[in-house]
Amino acid sequence: MSLFTVRRTLGFFSSACLLLAALPGAAAPWYPFGPYGGDARAFAGDPTNQKHIYMGTVNGWIYDSHDAGMHWSRMASVGKRDDLALDHILVDALNPKHLIVGAWVLDHPDGGIYQSYDGGTTWAAQKQMQGQSVRALTASPSNPRVIVAGTLNGIFRSMDAGKTWNLISPPDSNEIHNFQSVAIAPDNPSVIYGGTRHLPWKTADGGVSWSNIKTGIIDDSDVFSIIVDPVNPQIVYASACSGIYKSEDGAGHFHKVQGIPSTARRTRVLRQDPEHLNIVFAGTTEGLWRTTDSGATWRRTTGPEVIVNDVFIDTSNTQHVLLATDRGGVMVSEDGGDSFSEANSGFSARQISAFLVDPARPGMMYVGVVNDKEWGGVFLSRDGGLSWYQRSEGLRGRDVFSLAEAPDGTLVAGTNHGIFRYEDIYWNRSIDPSMMGGAAARPRASAKTPVRGKARIPAKGRVIPAPSAVPHAGSAGDGAGSFDGVVHAMVTVGLKMYAATSRGLLVSPSSGKNWAPVASMGGDEWRFMASAKNVVAVASLDKIMTSSDGGATWMDTALPPKVLQMTALAVDGRGEIWAAGREGVFVSSNNGGSWQVLSNLYVRDVNSLYFDERSNQILVTANGTNQIAYGLEVATRKVTYWDVGWTLRFLRPVGDHYLGATLFDGVVIQPRMVDRSEPSTVKVGAGGGQD
Repeated sequence: MSLFTVRRTLGFFSSACLLLAALPGAAAPWYPFGPYGGDARAFAGDPTNQKHIYMGTVNGWIYDSHDAGMHWSRMASVGKRDDLALDHILVDALNPKHLIVGAWVLDHPDGGIYQSYDGGTTWAAQKQMQGQSVRALTASPSNPRVIVAGTLNGIFRSMDAGKTWNLISPPDSNEIHNFQSVAIAPDNPSVIYGGTRHLPWKTADGGVSWSNIKTGIIDDSDVFSIIVDPVNPQIVYASACSGIYKSEDGAGHFHKVQGIPSTARRTRVLRQDPEHLNIVFAGTTEGLWRTTDSGATWRRTTGPEVIVNDVFIDTSNTQHVLLATDRGGVMVSEDGGDSFSEANSGFSARQISAFLVDPARPGMMYVGVVNDKEWGGVFLSRDGGLSWYQRSEGLRGRDVFSLAEAPDGTLVAGTNHGIFRYEDIYWNRSIDPSMMGGAAARPRASAKTPVRGKARIPAKGRVIPAPSAVPHAGSAGDGAGSFDGVVHAMVTVGLKMYAATSRGLLVSPSSGKNWAPVASMGGDEWRFMASAKNVVAVASLDKIMTSSDGGATWMDTALPPKVLQMTALAVDGRGEIWAAGREGVFVSSNNGGSWQVLSNLYVRDVNSLYFDERSNQILVTANGTNQIAYGLEVATRKVTYWDVGWTLRFLRPVGDHYLGATLFDGVVIQPRMVDRSEPSTVKVGAGGGQD
């Protein structure tokens, strides 16, 4: 069933009721629904159908689109791992079902070549290239069976469409390695260009001999992209950290292209319009630049906040241009690159870090994300997670680690740089704990306050640059001396709020407007926090403290003996404390005096515990390859489990179903079959005594 079929089946999501549930013993797919966007890395078009486009990501997933990039579907995890950056995709011109992907791993010399012979459904690693960090990949325009890969160890070539590979650069060279880009002359597959972290190189005899082609290029220039004019092979463009260069004599001499400012010189990709060779696009770390006169002049056509990883030009309609960007996902232009709008439907590479559902309206919920700067922050859904809208004005690109509802109903966010309240569609910073009651909060946004953060995209789709860059937290405009710590977790207990932060435990009696440190708790970094009724628990990596009177007094609580480092914490409706680590899940009924391990719950490396009051269960998720989520019934210790099909960061109840946050792919929603078959259950007893 396609994602679009699922959407039609679900219909309007009133009162947060999805349809579908797992059959006993069967794996039920949990469907991804955003928030859409994230890191998109590379495109490749099907030569037999220009509306069919493939896209690579930074976490090993391949997507494809059948409507020229307007909607995307998740196809496969290329290497069955989440750390592969897929920066290059080739579609075999002689066999469009044959796909080749070059992969590398951030901060680690690993990767490889992966191939599919069924259009991307299944993938296998090429054994000769296993472990190679593949940073560049291209096929010969005149002989598609010739493929060249640029790696950290040198340049490899295949003469048989990727079946076998050989190193064609000198194996022991101190210069000809660490390749970032490759290109092949359109008329001769033996003429190969390669850009390294130092300077570019060229071979005219298929790798027998190599020459440095640095004339005119500033020394020590990382060469990120090289393209050769398809009609006149003497014209060569190269982009480097020092700027963009052009040669008109086959790379014998380069001259620097003027017009792009030094701040945007990290040009990751160059693309030439196949129908209008005078048009060249330069995708930089500060927006997309375009020349219409073969490099004589350049103009930026997006905002500077857009980081461009790849450019795709539709050969059947060169006015249709796609950008793969960091954090912003896919952007599309229908006017040759003059203006862009988002095209992320179906694509999500978000890291969800926080979740909150409105108890009065189960279909309304919020999530917080990390690592997406102006493109992230907080997202709102009004239909149970089927669609999302960014609500991040005022956060200025901060990561959101926790969300809570204040006693007065206001939404409060804990970030990597302080605490914020959502008032009048704007996030206003809470007062420094040391200034409790003695300072005024930063003024609310007015009608004249400019929209901050993510680029605004009006109805016509033109991207307008964000009006200002993100200042360092705590700088002028944020309130000098404002609390700037990391806020890991927050809970509301009666009329008070508590925040577990990197600088101690904070308390607010004013619905999150003002905060003060809980002096008796010291300045420890508290990572986890949970509450139920009047029982509150807070934990660092190696310590737990509990309160049975709503936080008025606190007592030390011993960690479970087998837990070396805390990874999750929960409090159930009976006041029991639940703790977890890599060693498993433990429960205490006497404030840590003794701990029990659930003998039949075989789960390790736990990353989340949560008390679901509706079902009276503790919800459990774990890291690694575990794609099972668990519900532990508090009264009977019975476990309910779901084969989610995803490794989850946490699981939360929404109405009568569940929503999970994946590690890197946004949220997934539990299906519920019409026959409402119950999920499989197993009786789990508590191990005797302490453990």
